[in-house]
Amino acid sequence: MIRLATGDLSALMTGVSPCGRTNARIKGWMGRADQTAKVKGMFVHPKQIAEVAARHPELKRVRLVVDREAEQDTMTLLAECAPADAALATAIAATLQSITKLKGSVKLMTPGTLPNDGKLIADERKP
Repeated sequence: MIRLATGDLSALMTGVSPCGRTNARIKGWMGRADQTAKVKGMFVHPKQIAEVAARHPELKRVRLVVDREAEQDTMTLLAECAPADAALATAIAATLQSITKLKGSVKLMTPGTLPNDGKLIADERKP
């Protein structure tokens, strides 16, 4: 049984299956059409990440990375700010948890170093 929701992305696989079958196959879940992500069964919306950034004016740009490690969903908030310190990271993590109701880690980065790849769920603050 295959269950995909509205907004979920998948793709057809080309070629023959390793078992020799030639019918159409799908790659499985590959992400979402919008920037909403599901983490531990709960949706995280870009506006929530924007709210985290708004509560910490020292942040320049932020991006939420959702990943899967050891069969568990994880989320890491990448945040550009200067200067970076452990107390600020702890405060941002507490804000992230209060807004999303999910625990996540925070990685503070030097302004201008936030990676730009298509795998990241992003909501960037306007300058």
